[in-house]
Amino acid sequence: MLIFLICQFLNFLGCLIFFLSFFALSLHIFAAKSLTALNEKSPALPFLPYPENCKGYVGDVGFDPFRFSDFAPVDFLREAELKHGRICMLAWTGFVAVDMGAKIYPFPEAYEGLTSVTAHDALVQQGAMGQLFLWISLTEVISSVAVIQMLEGSGRKPGDFGLDPIGFLKGKSEEEIAEMELKEITHCRLAMFAFSGVVTQAVLTQGPFPYV
Repeated sequence: MLIFLICQFLNFLGCLIFFLSFFALSLHIFAAKSLTALNEKSPALPFLPYPENCKGYVGDVGFDPFRFSDFAPVDFLREAELKHGRICMLAWTGFVAVDMGAKIYPFPEAYEGLTSVTAHDALVQQGAMGQLFLWISLTEVISSVAVIQMLEGSGRKPGDFGLDPIGFLKGKSEEEIAEMELKEITHCRLAMFAFSGVVTQAVLTQGPFPYV
């Protein structure tokens, strides 16, 4: 019970920090728009105006049908998009790996016979999900510092935590770095759809991979 309350508090604290920063720093978004910008159409949705605040971001195809970029900092939106996409890339891999037989060793007896779908409820009862929620909430609170500094003009790029242990970007030109960033955001978007699809299909079929 204590762990659950701590998790809830950390989660609330993280959300509160984000929302306060979000509203405090989003006022400059409501600048006057030129007639040219209003007449420009979205490449992705030609029947809608182009969301001009998205211009210049890697992977921008003018897709913002709900116009979030009109009232929220686009750096904040891109940070959220990258975070959710990266999580979904890992989540899809882990979800499928478990149903293909991947195990940790020594393998706990309580996990025997569980699938990716049935594991959630079993681990909630065992308490493992509470521990997971605690550490994720703590990570969110710590990482929010970098996001707040970015929104205040630190110069940090959305999603950039300086993590490149293999050196993919070492010695690369600006064009090559932009190409790698485009590949990442493209895979992030695909992964969000893919994880939603694989969970839905797994629940519907209750079968092993490939869930048909």
